Amino acid sequence: MKLAFSTLGVPGMPLPDVLRLAVTHGYHGVELRAHPEEPVHPGLGLTERADVAAAFKDAGVDVLGLAGYARVAAPGDDEPVLDEIRALLALARDLGAPYIRVFPGGSPGGYPDGAEPSQEQLDEADAIAARRLGTAAEHAADVGVRILLETHDSHRTGAAAARVLGPVGHRNAGALWDLMHTWLGGEQVADTYATLSPFLGYIQVKDIASVDDTTPLPLGAGVLPLAECVELLTRKGWDGWLCWEYEKRWYEEAAPLPELLGPGRELLARLLTESA
Repeated sequence: MKLAFSTLGVPGMPLPDVLRLAVTHGYHGVELRAHPEEPVHPGLGLTERADVAAAFKDAGVDVLGLAGYARVAAPGDDEPVLDEIRALLALARDLGAPYIRVFPGGSPGGYPDGAEPSQEQLDEADAIAARRLGTAAEHAADVGVRILLETHDSHRTGAAAARVLGPVGHRNAGALWDLMHTWLGGEQVADTYATLSPFLGYIQVKDIASVDDTTPLPLGAGVLPLAECVELLTRKGWDGWLCWEYEKRWYEEAAPLPELLGPGRELLARLLTESA
C-alpha cells in the first residue's frame, strides 16, 4: 500500500512546503484540498496548473486526488452540481490526479426537529446522487479520472454509499472510504470492506478520542480501528492508497500536523509490516 496525507491538515500551506513535508517524511502522495482557500483549486489558470504538475513530478510525489465539495445528493438542480464536478475533473486531468472526491450532502439543512429521514427521503437522495454520478461518470471516463463518493454526512456508511454506487454501475464512479465516518455510523470494518470493495478507490485514515470528541489526534492515539483496517486490507490483498486526513482546518486547537507526519508514517508502516 502507498501512503499519502491530505492538505486539510496543513491549511493554506504553500505547495513547496507541502511537497517538502511529503519527501522528508516518506509519503508517496498528497491529497489536495481543492478549495479557494488553498493554493490548488479549480480557479487556477493553465500555466499555474502546469507548474503544480511539474512541482509534483520534480519532487517524485503523486497527486493522489482532489478533495472537492460537490454534494451529489443535495436538493436542487443538477446542473450546478455537475458543473462543479466537471471543473474538478478538468483540474484533476491537468494535474495528473487519478481521483476527485465528492460528498453525498443529502438534506444538508438536516431534518425537522432532529427527526430521522423517512424511507422516501432516503430513496430520493439516493436517486438524485445516482443520476448525477451516472452523468458525471461519463465525463470522468473521457478525461481518465474516477469520481469517488466519500462515506460522509447523509451517507456515512459503506452500505449507504453502495445504495448509490450500485445503480450507477460505472467504473469511473467509486467510493472513498473515510474510516471515521463508517465507524461513527456503527459499521464494522469487515462489513464496510465487503460492501465497498467493488467500488473502492482509496481509504482515508485518521484518529479521534470518541464518538463525542472528533478532534483529530495522532494516528494510534485514539479509538478508531486502524490496526484492524490495515490487517483486513492486507489479508484481502488490497494494495491501494491509505491517506491520512487530519482535520486541522476545522479544529484549530489540534496539534500541528507537520510534527506528527513522521510518527504517523512510522505507525502505518509498522501496521503494514505486522499484517504482512
